[in-house]
Amino acid sequence: MLTQKKYAPAYKHAPIEKLFNDVYWVHGSVKMAPGMTINRNMVILKQGADIFLINPVRLEASEEHQLKKLGKVKAILRLGDFHGLDDAYYIDTFKAEFWCQAGQTSYPSLKPDHMIDEHIASPIDNTEFFIFSSAKFPESALLLKTHKLLITTDSVQNWTNWSYTTWSSRLLLRIMGFRTTLLIGKPWLKRVTPKGKSMLGDFENLFELDFDNLLAAHGSPLLGGAKEKLRHVVTSVFKRS
Repeated sequence: MLTQKKYAPAYKHAPIEKLFNDVYWVHGSVKMAPGMTINRNMVILKQGADIFLINPVRLEASEEHQLKKLGKVKAILRLGDFHGLDDAYYIDTFKAEFWCQAGQTSYPSLKPDHMIDEHIASPIDNTEFFIFSSAKFPESALLLKTHKLLITTDSVQNWTNWSYTTWSSRLLLRIMGFRTTLLIGKPWLKRVTPKGKSMLGDFENLFELDFDNLLAAHGSPLLGGAKEKLRHVVTSVFKRS
């Protein structure tokens, strides 16, 4: 007798919102522990009749219906090792392709159809992958050249408020160094940095990309001035390290 797979539920989220032409996002949430919820974002890219989901977030039934109206879910892209809770749901439900880097540890059971690395071309027109090549755990980003939009996961985050974040989570985030500003995630940086080394070179390489806007897996979109603002953050973070 076959047993039905269990997926995480659809946690609270906002409606699908248009950011640019053929670029949409969903501001949602995830339960980390009893009484502890934080926000997280999904990016939806439309190309012809197909849509691509970046850092997938499961939607409530009514909003999933709106997602289907945008197009066929062609593929999902996991850009960070610490995300992936809803990947299996989308892969199984929509028969979508799965893209990720090698060496996944948080949700390792899914086998990618395509491996993200320095040499592979993105499946989405006029976009390219960026790999944090020094990181101990997989982390990448996706540049949308047309909109100069950099999509990140945990590496760079832009917190402007504490939406979908409970008081207990807020307290813990503050203890871990999170503030309502553009930042490099401290827990992420600590975990991915090789012992005795630095991730500064990766961020210097990131600045070679032509981006001005940013949308991370946590926080809010940053429209305009993203590269210059991030330069100041990088200088501050690595000056102290």
